[in-house]
Amino acid sequence: MDKQLETEIEAAAFRRLLEHLDERKDVQNIDLMELAGFCRNCLGKWYQQAAAERGVELDKEQAREVIYKMPYAEWKEKYQTPRD
Repeated sequence: MDKQLETEIEAAAFRRLLEHLDERKDVQNIDLMELAGFCRNCLGKWYQQAAAERGVELDKEQAREVIYKMPYAEWKEKYQTPRD
């Protein structure tokens, strides 16, 4: 497999991960952190870092919007549940 094909496959897998997380809004970030050691916010930070490494400036909110498919504040209001 050449590097271009590997990158395309990785990108497709990442897009599928985002789709899956979007389909599972019932899964809270704290649950992801406790079970997997990362959450949607981590993905946003990693996305922002990867963009910066390639000379693309995104702020935290712009990166989160890519991950959440909406502004983070809106997602939080609609889908985040209070912790017991």
